[in-house]
Amino acid sequence: MHATTMHDLILHHYPMSPFAEKARLMLGLKDLAWHSVHIPAVMPKPDVIALTGGYRKTPLLQIGADIYCDTALIADVLEHRVAEPPLFPPHARGLSRAVAQWADSSLFWASMGYTLSPKGAKALFGDSPDQGQAFASDRAAMRQNMTLLRPADATSAYRSYLRRLANMLDDQPYLLGEVPCIADLAAYHPLWFTRTLNAGMASILDATPDVLEWMDRIATIGHGHPQRMKSEDAIGIAHAATPEPLKPGEVFQDDHGIALDSRVTIAAEAFGTETSEGVLLAATRTRYTIERHDERAGTVHVHFPRVGYVLREVKA
Repeated sequence: MHATTMHDLILHHYPMSPFAEKARLMLGLKDLAWHSVHIPAVMPKPDVIALTGGYRKTPLLQIGADIYCDTALIADVLEHRVAEPPLFPPHARGLSRAVAQWADSSLFWASMGYTLSPKGAKALFGDSPDQGQAFASDRAAMRQNMTLLRPADATSAYRSYLRRLANMLDDQPYLLGEVPCIADLAAYHPLWFTRTLNAGMASILDATPDVLEWMDRIATIGHGHPQRMKSEDAIGIAHAATPEPLKPGEVFQDDHGIALDSRVTIAAEAFGTETSEGVLLAATRTRYTIERHDERAGTVHVHFPRVGYVLREVKA
């Protein structure tokens, strides 16, 4: 058990976030202790922005004064710190990442297009139309660069994707073999949103009983050992901490012609395109790191995966 070794992990999330459920399961798979900071589901999110400088998607992983954005990067960070059990199995490292990327994009948006269709939104927010409208407006602001599937098209895609998952489970308990990995956790969370948070739309899962049984197996992984923490306390921890030193041997992969120590912005390609601005400290093969200063959070290093994010130099 690792429960006593990772008390410095702070996950900023909210209960109904599907990507947060993916992160919670990652922490559960590795049996980790962690601090749970609940953040708002919609803007404003002043404490999140104090840590990231603009990025507002959920969840974030904080370790002292280091802020890790996007569950793809969070998975790498957890894997590096606690290798067993692996999120990326040795026999399928590339395949597990490819399946997870598909699940976090194509499967996720098909699921959302179906689960949050007008019918689905009514089922989810029927007793709280004002809350539903606030949620819809907030998410519309986040997807300015996206073309959404229409509900009927999303439903068709979702059904097809569920059948593909069922095919992967024909002769094995998990998507890539005998044990769960990042592919399972990524494919699970959009389905979890449908099944758990909008049960009125969950009948679409009934045609794939193997998938439902697999979901039950994933749910037993649990969330590790969370302990609630106040948001202001997490910001205080960041302010009091010093970011971890960057490894001098990590390769600078210059694909943009932007030198280290340049002032830059980083933003997601499509959904949640709010920019975070800072000084570029690292651009490794897999991630970007910027340094920024905030009155409340102090000096922090904010980390993003390269895939799915846009790096731009701030011209003087």
